Amino acid sequence: QVQLVESGGGLVQAGGSLSLSCAASGRTFNRYGMGWFRQAPGKEREFVAGVSWSGVTTAYADSVKGRFTISRDNAKNVVYLQMASLKPEDTAVYYCAAGRRAYVSTILYGEGEYNYWGQGTQVTVSS
Repeated sequence: QVQLVESGGGLVQAGGSLSLSCAASGRTFNRYGMGWFRQAPGKEREFVAGVSWSGVTTAYADSVKGRFTISRDNAKNVVYLQMASLKPEDTAVYYCAAGRRAYVSTILYGEGEYNYWGQGTQVTVSS
């Protein structure tokens, strides 16, 4: 059974920074693309950032480009999301997700391309 456990969420003032982590277990982590999604109250879950299985390729939603950085440590089975210059509109529950198919070099943007999800971690940005 694959498990994804997010950590690092919390309350921060606008302009501040937070770093999220997602620890994976249960399968060979380094074969699969990973992604971060978020869901704000009353809104659909949306793609935030993705990283390929090798870590070479990354992609971001336009709303976070230049402020967020996704990375992975395949030796530790962890994917990170470093968030800077946070805005109140970044407030959401953040989820990490693991891709369905191994060795996909492109970024996985759609929820349907992921088959394992973490429980989510709350990020609240106050104005």
